[in-house]
Amino acid sequence: MSSGKPAVVLLSGGLDSTTTLAIAKERGFELYALSFRYGQRHAVELEAASRVAAAFGVKRREVVDIDLRVFGGSALTDDIDVPHLSHGEAPRTGAIPVTYVPARNTIFLSFALGFAETIGSTDIFLGVNALDYSGYPDCRPEYLRAYEEVANLATKAAVEDGGRLSIHAPLIAMSKAQIIAAGMALGVDYAMTHSCYDPDENGRACRSCDSCYLRAKGFSELGLADPALG
Repeated sequence: MSSGKPAVVLLSGGLDSTTTLAIAKERGFELYALSFRYGQRHAVELEAASRVAAAFGVKRREVVDIDLRVFGGSALTDDIDVPHLSHGEAPRTGAIPVTYVPARNTIFLSFALGFAETIGSTDIFLGVNALDYSGYPDCRPEYLRAYEEVANLATKAAVEDGGRLSIHAPLIAMSKAQIIAAGMALGVDYAMTHSCYDPDENGRACRSCDSCYLRAKGFSELGLADPALG
């Protein structure tokens, strides 16, 4: 348990990042949240992140503007259709899906690393998951271990000041149902959150993309309705 230490939490406003924020708070960290407006088609998630940050008493939240649409290559940032599932269909496994944003977690973690150094933090939290996830290579435990090593070679805080940065991924080995149960035990109101990759013009979830499927599956396994769907 930490007591009052600052931690940077990557906060998208989705189910996983919100649960991660709640876990960091429960562990006693002082919360600094980092969100990104990166050209994503589901930018409505930033409104959810604002609600979540307020609800959890985040000390400081920054929203960084970076336009990954200049590179494209993803259904979230380019003119590529987000895949939708038929009723009862599960996401395909194997190939990395078109909703993967090239190098996104590496980019986000680099910003988080800079933020952490400036506030004297040695702890970064992110809500990646290696069980109920969509096949993204930058959500794997081995990636996070490798990035942590890079961070500790690349910063003044580690090289000169003797601090060692830790990257925390508390959801890494949890199913979506376990994540939801953990969050509810910590008082998370999932009605505040947004997870859909392809919301309509009013910000309503499509209910058929991979992210919506995994979210619905988690609530269903707990015998619950998703409170964000009304």
